[in-house]
Amino acid sequence: MAAEYFTDASPIRRVHRERAMALAGPRALLMQAAHPLAVSGLLAHSSALEEPYERLMRTAEVMSTVTFGPRADTDRVTRRVRAMHRRVSGTLREPAGSFPAGTPYRADDPALLLWVLYTLVDSAIVVYRKYVGELDDAEQAGLWQDYRVVGKLFGLRQGDMPRGIEELRDYGAQMLAGPTLVVSDWARTRARAIVLDPPVPRTARPLVEAVNFVTIALLPERIRREYGFSALPPAWVRRALVSGGAEYVKRGVIPFLPARLRYVPVAHAA
Repeated sequence: MAAEYFTDASPIRRVHRERAMALAGPRALLMQAAHPLAVSGLLAHSSALEEPYERLMRTAEVMSTVTFGPRADTDRVTRRVRAMHRRVSGTLREPAGSFPAGTPYRADDPALLLWVLYTLVDSAIVVYRKYVGELDDAEQAGLWQDYRVVGKLFGLRQGDMPRGIEELRDYGAQMLAGPTLVVSDWARTRARAIVLDPPVPRTARPLVEAVNFVTIALLPERIRREYGFSALPPAWVRRALVSGGAEYVKRGVIPFLPARLRYVPVAHAA
């Protein structure tokens, strides 16, 4: 048995060794919170939107272990996460979109786990292509196969997940066009706190606001609109600003950074 689930040749490692991928976490969290059952079953119970940065840090640590760590450490942390999910269940207190009050949820529901997995891989692809480099269809397909391994580690069965990249894209399109997703008032309030009012020193505000501007601009349009981030420039202005800055970073910064600055420390260790 291999000592690790992934190697340095694995697409998931080649993508997530980049420091720029830190931009993917907030986007994925906001997308997760747009699913009423996921926000109750997987986020609210873990205080994710009450302690958003702690949640992002914990999620990043777990994903770092899964991606770069030894198999034994990966099995240990994912076993703990699966045990936590099994203990979480309940019913919606208030109606949310197509879900009436009283709708049951459980954190280990494959449908909820799949949505979370989708937000992670979709955000990884969007941020990597925007700020690091191209990912062609074959590379995206390879990345999704790695994420299928991640999904299995968190409790999904092979049949619970799209088999290939085209099926994954179809799933995402159906979710974004269908009635399942809706940003609740609670999620909207907490999301605004995450993106617009983070608890950071005054000196860090310019950097945080720049990162948050990117996070909002990279959200799927429907989700961005439901969060009500209307105090920003029009969509075409946001896209132009982010795309222009991203091209500069991708072509004029990233290729010239030394490895110690470009890649996360754990990638060097691996």
